[in-house]
Amino acid sequence: MKENFFARRLQSVVLGIFLVFGVYSNSEAFDFSDWDTLIKKHVGPKTVDGILINAVDYPSLKKDPLFSDLASKIKSYPLESLDSEKFKLTFWINVYNILAAKMITDHYPIESIKDAGSLFKSVWKQPAGMVGGKERTLNDIEHEILRKMNEPRIHVAIVCASVSCPDLRLEAYTVDKLNEQLGDQMEKFLQSREKGMKLDGKKNRVYLSSIFKWFKEDFESKGGVLKYISQYVSEDENKVLNNSKLKVSYMDYNWKINGF
Repeated sequence: MKENFFARRLQSVVLGIFLVFGVYSNSEAFDFSDWDTLIKKHVGPKTVDGILINAVDYPSLKKDPLFSDLASKIKSYPLESLDSEKFKLTFWINVYNILAAKMITDHYPIESIKDAGSLFKSVWKQPAGMVGGKERTLNDIEHEILRKMNEPRIHVAIVCASVSCPDLRLEAYTVDKLNEQLGDQMEKFLQSREKGMKLDGKKNRVYLSSIFKWFKEDFESKGGVLKYISQYVSEDENKVLNNSKLKVSYMDYNWKINGF
């Protein structure tokens, strides 16, 4: 009797361990440590057209075998492993940035990411790379996946390899730190007077990145662009942004590649 009891207990323990590790395995996030290494190796500060950016050394990135290895890993990654919203968000933000960089390296040298497109099909709808066994475009990832996740901060996290884009973060996004990283990205972008936000108190006007015009609807469920970004600025700036008579203008967008 005791032997049967202990046998059942042992089976339960073994089963429990199996289930725990099975769940953990199925929800294991893609390892973007290689992307983190590549960023730290090939990205650094540079001023382009008077705008300080995190620039990418695309020629050296193109030659780095770690970059091609990373693309291969993404190509075969089982997307069913992304079993939570945070895992999906982290994965697709990183993948967008990787494939945008790949779009440049695949067509280098070019002056703008738009040059990788054609007369009949823009760069956003060109094949950017295989992900999970399926050919993807940057348009697919941004509009069909990320924008549908109701997280407006994606627009300061995904980088279309251009000067006026938010800076490529100097680290890969991770599941554990994602909320903190997205908040920090928004703060840093709004601190850039050349491409994020510039206030003119005398004229009661704010100049914003065109990103906030193009994707205005993504902020509507959060109270609108001005209300949403006001939580990521200083107290004085917050007061200005909450002025009902504030006028909004948008900055010109520099599509030159964010490279050295």
